[in-house]
Amino acid sequence: MSSSTFTRRGTLLGLGATLATPSLLRAQSSDAFPQNEPQIRTEIPVQRNVSSFAQQRWQDHFDKLGVGCILADISSRALHYWGEDGETYRLFPSSVPLTEELTKRGYTEIVRKRENPSWTPTASMRERDPSLPIRMEGGSHGNPLGTRAMYLTWPAYLVHGTHDTRKIGRQSSSGCIGLYNQHVEELYALVKVGTQVRLL
Repeated sequence: MSSSTFTRRGTLLGLGATLATPSLLRAQSSDAFPQNEPQIRTEIPVQRNVSSFAQQRWQDHFDKLGVGCILADISSRALHYWGEDGETYRLFPSSVPLTEELTKRGYTEIVRKRENPSWTPTASMRERDPSLPIRMEGGSHGNPLGTRAMYLTWPAYLVHGTHDTRKIGRQSSSGCIGLYNQHVEELYALVKVGTQVRLL
């Protein structure tokens, strides 16, 4: 081959790399890959239960579908949703409470829903961490409730989103069930007030 062929090829490859660079930089700086994340070796090891992240049947947990059912399986760190039509089914990875003491199990239901919810830490949260704010308005990136929240009959217990994607699949909450924001937004659109919920 002539030297002009190599030059042309080299020029084209160089141009392609130059054009791709901004896209790569944007991808690396997205919310999914935080730049200031602590080193993983400084965090407590997490034991995941992938084998039990499997489809379940609503009939094994509820007497009827009603306007829909949610099962939050704390052991497998998964949330299951069944719609009232008997056809709609969703399965999402979730975060779960840090300890058994913070975990509430049993039957409840969705009593209200909020887009971009504000967050008020409970007294026990502020006792554990006095640096927490008294209240945080919805829509801010630091708000731990993410973009959507669904409130249960139990005070201070919610199904909500999170901006901190590292929390999903881990024991990382103060009692709530957390989802990726894109998943909680999908679920929020399906769930009606009165949806039955079981934390297992």
